[in-house]
Amino acid sequence: MNYPRILVVCCLLVSDVFAADRPNILLIFTDDQGINDVGCYGSEIPTPNIDRIAREGMKFDQWYSASSICTPSRFGLLTGRNPSRSRHQLLSALMFMSDEHKKFGIQPGETTIAERIRGAGYHTSLIGKWHLGHGQKKLLPTRHGFDSFIGHTGGCIDFFTMTYGNIPDWYHQEAHVSENGYATELITEEAVDFLNRRKSADDPFFLYLAYNAPHFGKGWSPSTQLPINIMQPQAADLKRVDFIEDKVRREFAAMTVSLDDGVGKVLEALDETGFAEDTLVIFLTDHGGDPVYGGSNTPYRGNKATLFDGGLRVPCLMRWPGKIEAGVTNDSLCSSLDLFPTFCELAGVATKDDQLDGRTLKPVLFEGTEWGERTLFWELGAHEELERKPWSAVRSGDWKYLQTPSDGEFLFNLSEDPHERRDLKRRDPERFNAMRELRDDLADRYRP
Repeated sequence: MNYPRILVVCCLLVSDVFAADRPNILLIFTDDQGINDVGCYGSEIPTPNIDRIAREGMKFDQWYSASSICTPSRFGLLTGRNPSRSRHQLLSALMFMSDEHKKFGIQPGETTIAERIRGAGYHTSLIGKWHLGHGQKKLLPTRHGFDSFIGHTGGCIDFFTMTYGNIPDWYHQEAHVSENGYATELITEEAVDFLNRRKSADDPFFLYLAYNAPHFGKGWSPSTQLPINIMQPQAADLKRVDFIEDKVRREFAAMTVSLDDGVGKVLEALDETGFAEDTLVIFLTDHGGDPVYGGSNTPYRGNKATLFDGGLRVPCLMRWPGKIEAGVTNDSLCSSLDLFPTFCELAGVATKDDQLDGRTLKPVLFEGTEWGERTLFWELGAHEELERKPWSAVRSGDWKYLQTPSDGEFLFNLSEDPHERRDLKRRDPERFNAMRELRDDLADRYRP
C-alpha cells in the first residue's frame, strides 16, 4: 500500500476542508454613528440595508467600543489591545494639522489583525479612514499589514474634494491621488471593485471598509484661510429625509442614508460574486454620536468623547449565512477588542504570543452560550487643542465606575439602571471603593 500517497491525499482533503471553513471577513466600520442612528436600533433614520444584516444575522445589545474617540477606538479594534497599552498613548484623536501629532501613531510591534491573518494567506485591504498615523510613511496602513489601501489618513475629509481643508489626504497605497466625486460613494465603488476582482473562495480576504460617514466633513474657509467642520450631505439625499425637522439632524440623516446605500451595494456585490455564503459580515461603529453634528445616542447618557454609555455602547451586527443564526438578538457583554482573537480563531491563527485584551466570540456566535462576568476598562487622555480633559471608567459585571473631569465620580448598576441616572456611590461605598481600586489597578497594568 502506498502510505505516503494516502497521507498526501488526506492532508490535501483536510486542508481543503480547513480552507472552506475559513470565512472571508468584511468589517464595515462607520464614524460618529450612535446607537440611535441605525434603524434596527430604533432610529427614525431609514437604514434598510444595514438593517438587513440584523435580519439575516445577529444584533448585539451590549457591544462596547474600545474608546469613545476615533484614534484609540481604531487602535483597540485593529490590535485587540486596550488603547492604554499603545506606545504613544493614543488616547485622543490625532490632529491632522498638528506638527506634534505627525510624530505619533501605531508603531512596529503593535500588531494589527491584518498583519496576523495576512500571514495565514488572507488578502488584506483597507478602504476608507485610517486615523492611526499620517506624518510618515512608516505610519501608513501598508506598513501595518494591509496589502492595499485606498482612502484617507486624517480624522475627517472634505467629502467633495478628498482633502483635509485644502491639504491632500486621499491615498492609493502610499501616494496621494486627486479624486472627484463624493467620498462615501468613492469608498463604496472601491469596495465593490475589490470584491469583483477576487478570484475564488480559495483566496480568502479581509476587507476593512471604514467609512468616514456620517462624521462631519472638513471643508475650507476662503475668508479665514482655515479648515472648518461642516456637514456635507448631497442635495438628493436631503430630499429623502425631509421629514426630519431639525436642520443638523436632517443633514446627518442625509449622510447616513447615503452610507446605507453604500452598504447595500456592497452586500449586493457579495451576492453577485457568490461570496455571500462564505463571508462573515460585521457592521460596527467607532463610538457614540455627537449631537452637535446631528448624532444621537438615545436612550443612553453621554456622547462621543465621554465615558458614559452613550459614548461607548454602539450598534453591532454580524451575519454569516448558515453559521450565525438569523434574526436573533444577543445580550452578551462584548467589545471591539474581541474581534482580533475571533478573526484569528476563524482564520486558524494562534494568538498565544499576542498580549490581547479581548476574548474570542466563538461561543457567543456559534454555540449559543454566554460567557461569565468580565471586566472592561477605558481612559481618555487630555487634549488641549479640543479642550478635553482626562476620563476613566471600568465596568465589571453589571457595575460601572466612572470618573469625569467636571462632575466627579459615579457608581452605576447597569442591570437596574442602564441609562446611568442613579449614582450609587454613597449608597454602596464599599463597592465604590473596590471599583475605584480596580480602575487604579487596570490603569497601572495597561500603561506601557
